[in-house]
Amino acid sequence: MSRKQRDVLSVEWIKLELIRTAYATRGGMFTRMDPRAVIVWYLILAFVPWFTHNVTVLLVLFAMAVASVVAARVGPLVLGLFIIGIGFDIVYILIASLFFGGNMDTLIALGVVNLKLGTISMASMAAFVSLDPEKLSDALLAFRAPELLAFGVSYGYRMLPIMVEEFNTVFDGYRLRMAGPEKRGFLGWRSVVHWARMAILSFYPIFLNTAKNVRTTVEALETRGFTYAVKDGRGRQIRLAYLRIGALDWAVIAGTVGLVVGAFWLGNALPLYR
Repeated sequence: MSRKQRDVLSVEWIKLELIRTAYATRGGMFTRMDPRAVIVWYLILAFVPWFTHNVTVLLVLFAMAVASVVAARVGPLVLGLFIIGIGFDIVYILIASLFFGGNMDTLIALGVVNLKLGTISMASMAAFVSLDPEKLSDALLAFRAPELLAFGVSYGYRMLPIMVEEFNTVFDGYRLRMAGPEKRGFLGWRSVVHWARMAILSFYPIFLNTAKNVRTTVEALETRGFTYAVKDGRGRQIRLAYLRIGALDWAVIAGTVGLVVGAFWLGNALPLYR
């Protein structure tokens, strides 16, 4: 059992989870949708919570976001980080309410803000773990975003596995060259400091390697006419020819709009807090 736990919490597992998240390899409902429809769906859930303080409405939107996370098959790493963040927010709310002169109104107000942030965070997870770099870049181009922005998003996603691999290699090199502390200290604080120091030192070689890779990539793209291809209308048309809005896209967007309207109606009929 302990060996399985070490395997799950290893650096290699974290690297694989980051790659699965960046390249949308887990599948799910949103991976079958047109990327433009996914972005429209995300914008609905990202902006609507800011237009209300009604707890009933926010609870319905939060439930919709939870369902979207399940439908998108969000990985355990991203989901775990989100749950840890929500847990710290709950502790912060309790401390702010109990020890800084707050009351029930303060607790509810802070809870409303965290409901909004939680809804938006889960919608972001569901949307962006379902879009691989190519689809996300093409969706931005279809919405007439700047060409360099679309390329930067795609390039950043593609550089993520390389940077994680380089960090793992450099970090292992420091582990071989730097001896650990002779005494662990209370709760192993010396070991924690040692590992943190190695992690910080590992970033400097990565910055240099990333700058070298960026220069090589830019030169290779320019020799192939990348700048002209993305600005020419024919190149854009060829690149975006595969995009199609289907029945699933319309059904998801229409269902989301219907549920949002129903949430506001239910909030007016059964207001928990305004």
